[in-house]
Amino acid sequence: MNGPLLSRSTLFRLEPLDREALRTLLDRGLAAEDGTIDEEAAEAIVDSVDGDGRALLTTLEVALAVAGEGQPVTLDDVERARTTRALTWGRDDHYDVISALIKSIRGGDPDAGLHWLARMIVAGEDPRYIARRLVVLASEDVGMADPTALLVATAAAHAVEYVGLPEAQLNLAQAVVHLATAPKSNRTALGIWKAIDDVRSRPADPVPPHLRDAHYRSAERIGHGVGYRYPHDDPRGWVPQQYRPPEVAGRIYYEPSELGAEQEVAERMRRRERGKPGDDSEGTP
Repeated sequence: MNGPLLSRSTLFRLEPLDREALRTLLDRGLAAEDGTIDEEAAEAIVDSVDGDGRALLTTLEVALAVAGEGQPVTLDDVERARTTRALTWGRDDHYDVISALIKSIRGGDPDAGLHWLARMIVAGEDPRYIARRLVVLASEDVGMADPTALLVATAAAHAVEYVGLPEAQLNLAQAVVHLATAPKSNRTALGIWKAIDDVRSRPADPVPPHLRDAHYRSAERIGHGVGYRYPHDDPRGWVPQQYRPPEVAGRIYYEPSELGAEQEVAERMRRRERGKPGDDSEGTP
């Protein structure tokens, strides 16, 4: 504040609260929240706030939340509270913030992804839960457009178990940025959902004889494996034969997109389709 403004103001100098005043404030806070505290924990709060009454009440509020309803605040609760911002974090927040994280990554915004990740870390969300959601997202929303996404997400999940927080926040952040900036495709997810719907709604024909296990004595005598063509014997590395039961022989589950690495998959599948003979069931019984 400059001189002219100070000359027109009344100045009140606020001094830090002494220990007695801090302890009185702490007792009032406990009474208002119907809480209890160990003497060691109370002394730790008073010693840690440097005479700041607002910091004391904030620390107490978080420590009570950490301790749990009806439980006395311990020294460990106070230590955890001093490194945790007092964020409101109820059941709705848990689901809303993870939804915001997933949608931000799906939408390709790494900065938004890091923001929501930070919100969860600061609020004390279980990092294993975050890691599990990223592993699911890697297959559901990135898929074959970037096959390394699943490796990155799985590695981050392993790092959470291996090193824990706070260091594992770096691994989670790397996974969030990788997934957010990766090309996106949900075609593998759509494929399995369609296949599961067919399995549940259509009659289940038996496994075609040429696909059945033929690695035991007398299997060939009852027709198992007869007519099966071994793909590695073909110079192309694949052969056109029927691999599905008749009731779903014409169904298409996986249709690759033209995004990221999946574009190459789509072209490879087109080349195979062009290389098929007129009868797709050639070589099958």
